This record gives sequence, C-alpha cells and structure tokens, in this order.
Amino acid sequence: MTNAESSSHSRARDKKSTPHHGHNSATSTPAGAPPGGAAGEASGSSTGIGTDVAPAPLTSVLIAGRRVELGELPELVELDTPQDGIPAVVETEPALKRCAAALAGGSGPAAVDTERASGFRYGQRAMLVQIRREGAGTWLIDPEAFPDLKIIDEALRGVEWILHAASQDLPCLAGVGMWPDKLFDTELAARIAGLPRVGLGAVVESLLGYHLAKEHSAADWSTRPLPEPWLRYAALDVEVLVDLEEELVALLENDGKLDYAAQEFQHLIDAGVPAPRVDPWRRTSGSHSIRNRVQLAAVRELWETREKLAEHRDIAPGRLIPDSAIVAAAKGMPGTVPALLALSGFHGRSAKRDAPKWLHAIQTAKNGNEPPPLQVSSNAPPPPRIWAERDVEAAARYATARARLGELAEGVNIPAENVLTPDFLRRVCWRPPSEITEETVAGQLAELGARPWQIAMTAPMLTEALAHPEPLPPKEAKDGKETKS
Repeated sequence: MTNAESSSHSRARDKKSTPHHGHNSATSTPAGAPPGGAAGEASGSSTGIGTDVAPAPLTSVLIAGRRVELGELPELVELDTPQDGIPAVVETEPALKRCAAALAGGSGPAAVDTERASGFRYGQRAMLVQIRREGAGTWLIDPEAFPDLKIIDEALRGVEWILHAASQDLPCLAGVGMWPDKLFDTELAARIAGLPRVGLGAVVESLLGYHLAKEHSAADWSTRPLPEPWLRYAALDVEVLVDLEEELVALLENDGKLDYAAQEFQHLIDAGVPAPRVDPWRRTSGSHSIRNRVQLAAVRELWETREKLAEHRDIAPGRLIPDSAIVAAAKGMPGTVPALLALSGFHGRSAKRDAPKWLHAIQTAKNGNEPPPLQVSSNAPPPPRIWAERDVEAAARYATARARLGELAEGVNIPAENVLTPDFLRRVCWRPPSEITEETVAGQLAELGARPWQIAMTAPMLTEALAHPEPLPPKEAKDGKETKS
C-alpha cells in the first residue's frame, strides 16, 4: 500500500473502534479471498475429489497486482442501520418547509444522492432525493409530490454538495430545480486518486472499512410507498459521503492532485445539463445495419412513436418494444398485424394492442417524400480503426500519442480517459494545428474544453507526438504473415 492508503486504513480502523449503533462487524470474506472463509473450502471441493492433506491456511490475497497479508486488511463493518434511524419521507408542503429550514440551519457540506426508476419509468427523473448535513440530519424527499424543490436549492445556496458520480445525478436534480454552487464528486475524486475500483461500495470499503449493501440500486424507485429496506439503503448512501470526502481529500493532497479534482468539479458545475441530442433515434441499437433510406425512415417513425407512447404512459420505452423490434420491423416493413406480430420483439399484450400504431409508423415512412440520409455530416473524426486507410500520417500521430498518453497516465496513477478526454485526443491527432508548437497544441486543447491541469500535463507530450510520430507497424495479412509494402 502507498503511505496515503496506509493512513486511510489507519483512520478507518480508528473510526470503527467505536462503531455507530446498528453497524455490525461483517462476516463477509475479505476482497480477493475465496468464498466460504476457509481456504480448504475453496480448494478441491469444486471437483468433488477429497484429500487427506489439510491445505495450508490462507494468509494473503492478491489486490491490484500486489500480495497483501490478510492482517493488513481492516475488518469490514456492516452498515445496516442509519445512525439516526430511518427518516420519514418528506411528501407534504409543511414537511418540505421544515426540511429546508433544517438544512439551511446545518453546517458544513451537504451529502446529496438521488434514486431513479431507470428501466421502469419514462426518462431519468429523480424519484427520491436524499440529503444529509451536520446539524440537520438525513432527509428523504419525494420529488414526485412537489412541482419542484427550489426551496431546498435555496436552503443549500453557497453550500458544497458531495455526490458520488455527479454526472448521473445532476441532470435529474436540475429537473427539480436544484443545482450546486460548489461540488465534490467522490467517484471522480477516487479516479484521480488512482483507486482501482471507484463504485461507491468499493470506495467505502477501501477507505472507510464499511460494507455498504447495494442490492436496491436497480429497484423501481417509483414504487409507492417505498419499502422500509429501500429507505434504509437510501439513507445510508448519504451517511458515508462526508467521511469519504475527508479520506479522498487526504489521498489527493498527499499526491498533489487536489487541484486537479477541484478543476474537474468546477467543470461539471459550469458545463450544466448536456443539450438534447440531435436525431436521438439514430442511436437505436442495431440501426447501423440499415442500408436503405426508407427503412431508416421507418426506424425514425417507430422510435418516435414509441417515445410518444412511453412518455404518455410514463413507462421506459424499451418495455413497450425493444430496439431490436424496431430494426426488425424497419427491415421487414410488414403491412399487416399478423406479419408484424410474427417479428422478433413484438410479443405480449402491449405489442398486440399497439400494433396499429406501429403499422401506421411504417406506412408513414413508406409514404414520406424525403427519407433521412444514411449518414449525417459531422466535424468529428472518423473511427480510428479506419484512419490508416484515409490518412496514414494521422493514424501514426494517434498511435504514438495514445501510447504515450497511456504511459503518462500510468506514471501519475490516473486513468488515461481522465488525464485527457478520448475525443479531444482523437480531434487533435486527426487535425492538429497547422504549426505544431506547445502553445498551439495547448490552445487547441483549451478550445476543445480541456482543463488547465490536463493541458499542462499533456501538451508537451502531444506536441512531440504530433511533430515526430513513430511509423505505423506493418500490416499483417489474415494468415498472420506480413504484407509487402
């Protein structure tokens, strides 16, 4: 372990020396150890062949490529009950006002989380908002019960919000009128700190020594009333975030990366909610196999029909018909209900009930005067796999820069995609500045949206790679032999 990781584990042991009420020692096996606890249970038993020789006891495990003695691993504490108990769900105006007053009167940062009903309901709106702040306690708010949560946004004005994977939660928080002035993203911080696993449960185990159950993360959070185990899960998620920020700040400060993280957090705030995609129907899975414009028009009409039905019924679009059904119908262009229902994906009562609507969408595509083009113009570079065919020099630049970025990322212990956004790397390599200098490369990166720390770290490397790329290796024929140049 690094010094920073060792100190984090020491602090985790200190925190667990007087565990919270309801936090019990976990009986789960340490990460990397075989299930069942004893090494003997994992040795030989799966083959059904017994042995008279007692296996050696398990004394170490392999974690992130390093042999770690089991004695070095802190015993996990099971988080099973919120420190202050399970709070009642806020679903009335008086309760919402009390919540806002309590949060405004609290101190320190606010831990914030949301739960959605992805795969069940239409869109990605918040179905539960969880907030915890020192002096205010934990609050579970039902956003479906209110026009918006602007009163909560006002209560937290100027307060730092702590979220895990903020890019997932911020859009649905914006949908209820909430947006942070200050932000700390524990998932992004964990990436920059170089932790091997960055899911909330994994980071909590690594830095705090707690086991955080995640079995309700994919539940249908539009369910009302919400079951008590789900509310317990939701409350625990925000209970750990303040302590987690403290540990991550220590790691980042130790490695001189705290400013990197701060720039990333500010970028998330400044970027706001992503703009809606142009022609979102083009992202229908499998539509790339369509080679006929009228069939592509059918994909568009079917997708848009499904979208309207899903929004009206407040159901996830894929629960009406899957993308594969849209593509199958576009290719088959059926004209009757039996022919439609014979296609893959059109099954169940919903498909049969809506069959006339699907047929109408197909007929609209057939009758259209101007079907959409198979390809749309874009200023984005082509897929790198075909660069060598279109521009050998660009392919050489990209291969050189990508390899060196990987080395750089490994050296600073930050994932390459966080050191520099992959799209930025492709764009700079495909069309570099006409005059390649460190200043012009830095300027292009800044125009693309790279943060100052990323530019300072990568511009020198990119300048050299763009100016002096290494030649591409010779292509290999299908039989494995080198082709003649």
